[in-house]
Amino acid sequence: MLIKEDNTIMHKRIKFQIGDRVITNNCRLGTVVRVDRDDLGEYAVVRLDILPGEFAYDPTDLEKL
Repeated sequence: MLIKEDNTIMHKRIKFQIGDRVITNNCRLGTVVRVDRDDLGEYAVVRLDILPGEFAYDPTDLEKL
């Protein structure tokens, strides 16, 4: 969710799909393994190339390669 200067709320739709290659805001490469939603909004679960496990990211913290 984004809040504009006039305080109106804009919902940002997640733009990632399973299998998309992404780079995180801290320059880590990975693959989207799941796209989900919770009470706070939508998020992408990413398996990073250099670390074991999966990590949840806000869509604004990822960029498609």
